Amino acid sequence: MTQAQLARGTSPLLAVRDVSVVFGGIVALNGVSFDMHKGQILGLIGPNGAGKTTLFNCLSRLYQPSSGDILMEGASILSRPPHRIAEIGIGRTFQNVALFPNLSVMDNVRVGAHSKTSSDIISDSLRLAWVRRSETDVNKKVQEILAYLKLEDVAHTVVSGLPFGTQKRVELARALAADPKILLLDEPAGGLNHEEVYVLGDLIRRIRDDRHMTVLLVEHHMGLVMSIADHVVALNFGKKLAEGTPAQVQADPDVIKAYLGSKDQ
Repeated sequence: MTQAQLARGTSPLLAVRDVSVVFGGIVALNGVSFDMHKGQILGLIGPNGAGKTTLFNCLSRLYQPSSGDILMEGASILSRPPHRIAEIGIGRTFQNVALFPNLSVMDNVRVGAHSKTSSDIISDSLRLAWVRRSETDVNKKVQEILAYLKLEDVAHTVVSGLPFGTQKRVELARALAADPKILLLDEPAGGLNHEEVYVLGDLIRRIRDDRHMTVLLVEHHMGLVMSIADHVVALNFGKKLAEGTPAQVQADPDVIKAYLGSKDQ
C-alpha cells in the first residue's frame, strides 16, 4: 500500500480553498479548490493558459490570491512572504531554471540548505562554535544530496557551463537541501529527451518514497504525469475541469475536449 493510500481519511497536508486570481480584469484562476495528502504525487495539468503556473506561484507566495485561502497543515500561508515559505516546508523548482549561474553546483545547493539554518551576519563573521557546527552539518547534507542525484562529478563546476538537463538536477538538489515537506516541481520534463523523462519519473517516485516528501507536479508531458501521479487535477481557463485518479481524468470528456477539441471542431 502506498503512502498516499495510507493517507486517505486524514487531514490534508495542503488545502487550496476557492482560490481566485485576477490580473487587471483578467481572471487567471477562478475558485479553484483541491486537497493534497501526505505522501501523494499530485499532477496539475491543463492546456497553455489554464492557470497552472499562476496557482503554482500562489503556493510559493510569488502571487497573492485575489480571494480564497491556501492552508498548510491547517494554517493559512498567505501572510508569509516568499523568502519565508521554505521555513514551513515548501520547496520548488522553476520551469526556466533559476540558479546562480556564476556559482558552483555545490554553492547553489548550499543556498537551499542555508534556508533552514538560523545563523546571522554577526554570528557568521565571529565564526562562533555553533555556526561552525552548523556549517559542517550543511556541508554533509549537500554532499549527501549531490551523491543522491549523481552530481558529485560536477560539484565544483560553475553551473552556467552545464547542460540544461544537469542544471535542472542542480535546481532539484537545491530544493531538496531545504528538506521540504512539499516539493513543487514546475515543468521538470521541459527540454528533456524521452530517456531522460523516463529517468526523471523514476527519480520523482524515489524522492517521494526515500525522502518521505509530498510532490506537486505541474507538467505538460502527459505520459510522465499519468505514469507517476496518484491524483490529478486538471485546469482549463482558470477553473478546475476534473479531478481524480490518472485513469479517471484521462477518460473525462471535458479533459479530452480541452486537449483535443470537440468532434464538431
